[in-house]
Amino acid sequence: MQHHPREQHPTPDKDAIALLPEFSRLGLDRITLVSTGPQALAALEELRSARAWGFDTESKPTFKVGELSDGPHVLQLSTPQRAWVFQLHDPECRAVAAQLMALPGVVKAGFGLGDDRKRILHKLGVEPVGVLELNHVFRERGYRKDMGVKGAVAVLFNQRFIKSKKAATSNWAAPRLTEGQLVYAANDAYAAIRVYDALGL
Repeated sequence: MQHHPREQHPTPDKDAIALLPEFSRLGLDRITLVSTGPQALAALEELRSARAWGFDTESKPTFKVGELSDGPHVLQLSTPQRAWVFQLHDPECRAVAAQLMALPGVVKAGFGLGDDRKRILHKLGVEPVGVLELNHVFRERGYRKDMGVKGAVAVLFNQRFIKSKKAATSNWAAPRLTEGQLVYAANDAYAAIRVYDALGL
């Protein structure tokens, strides 16, 4: 019996993606900053009714050799309508974040989540339940290399997802997050839920 290799789909390169129209991101009016216990409980009420969330974390970058991150400092969750950005300084806020991560029956979809899982276990003391690595879904569908959020948005929406390098490497452990950080964090999670929905999962 002849074994046919799985069909391979090309992944668009940086130059091709650069020519695409911009992916429409969430603005601050649809992003909720969560930094206290009561805010976290309100977010839990809104989030628990969804069947899936886009999910990501941010940690303060480490620059010294051997320096260990005590992140994540920020956890972001998104529905197709809005996103919540949790700062994890406050113990009550952390407790609710742990509850959300351990919530059964909700898919937590994102890209490159290996590190996030380990860090969440270390920081929040829970193993995230229902985590879906979207890169694996693309691989199963015949895309060779890790897609990442930019590749996925290009393939599914024919659009270019903007990511700010400055925000990516900023101090996520800061007591006050900037508007740029909020928009960056929220949209990583928002793009993930949009990709999840578009894949028809």
